[in-house]
Amino acid sequence: MAKGPTDPILRTDLAGLTLRNPVILAAGTAGYLDEFQDALNLARVGAVIGKSITRLPRDGHETWRIIESDSGMLNAVGLANMGLDAWTRDLAPSIAHRAAAIGLTPFGSISGFSIEDYLAVADAMNKAEGLPAVEINVSCPNVHTGTSFGESPDMLRDLIAELRATLTAKRMIVKLSPLVFGPMLDIARAAIEARARPGGPNNTPGADILCISNTMPAMAIDVESRKPRLSNTTGGLSGPAIHPIAVRLIHIVYKEVAKPAGIPIIGLGGVLRWQHAAEFILAGATAVGMGTALFVDPRSPIKVASGLADWARRQGASNIGELVGGVVVHPDTR
Repeated sequence: MAKGPTDPILRTDLAGLTLRNPVILAAGTAGYLDEFQDALNLARVGAVIGKSITRLPRDGHETWRIIESDSGMLNAVGLANMGLDAWTRDLAPSIAHRAAAIGLTPFGSISGFSIEDYLAVADAMNKAEGLPAVEINVSCPNVHTGTSFGESPDMLRDLIAELRATLTAKRMIVKLSPLVFGPMLDIARAAIEARARPGGPNNTPGADILCISNTMPAMAIDVESRKPRLSNTTGGLSGPAIHPIAVRLIHIVYKEVAKPAGIPIIGLGGVLRWQHAAEFILAGATAVGMGTALFVDPRSPIKVASGLADWARRQGASNIGELVGGVVVHPDTR
């Protein structure tokens, strides 16, 4: 029997996609495709989500844009990426071959500031071979309103409806923010219930998968200079500090929205050890994203997957999927 991250007990069904295990490398932490192979055998993780692509290239924010925190990491990279034209010309044609050569399962990622931005990148990714799924990062401010798509159920519903008509050949992952002005449950429902426009080529539901959640807005100040430590003043907090917040969000969304709709969740936020990943699974996540941990120990995803295999066996499961949503809560809180 195979052991560790390729143990059959870890085989994961993510919206019809079969992954060797539930551990996924988060967007923006492992390059565009296979660059992280130098530090970690990518054939031993479930999938890798590439850096988010925007319609136009972006240099991102000035240094410093990543700093340590006592309980994690703050980043304000600013969506630095090669842009759609370079991605289409230099990367898209080789995705399928490069992924197959090392046994990698790659997912794409899209970000933007208007519906038109998202649609342009979505069209290119829909045509690319070797990308079975595409993540939609909805945490960027819309250029027309100043509000991110992930903060408004109506705006998110419009965006996902348009994208659903374009991303006809891919599973759509919608990555939600942990901090929204509208209730999280309404945002999650909007992502799932959005449909392609009537008469379009696809009238299926919106999100195939939810990703919960993105970083928390945060700030750090140098007390001697009295200046913000990040060049952008504020950034996103990731790492252990936000893990308990993500556990709660996953539990609530799974129980109230995702489970009834049959939509799987990728849990994301502060997973450094297998116990953190196991918490997400018990809360309702089918798969688990890792990001900040890669900066601490690039091999941590292998350790997490191996720990999950041993844990699932101790729990008496024949497959780790049997433990999704398996938290035993007090009867009065159900």
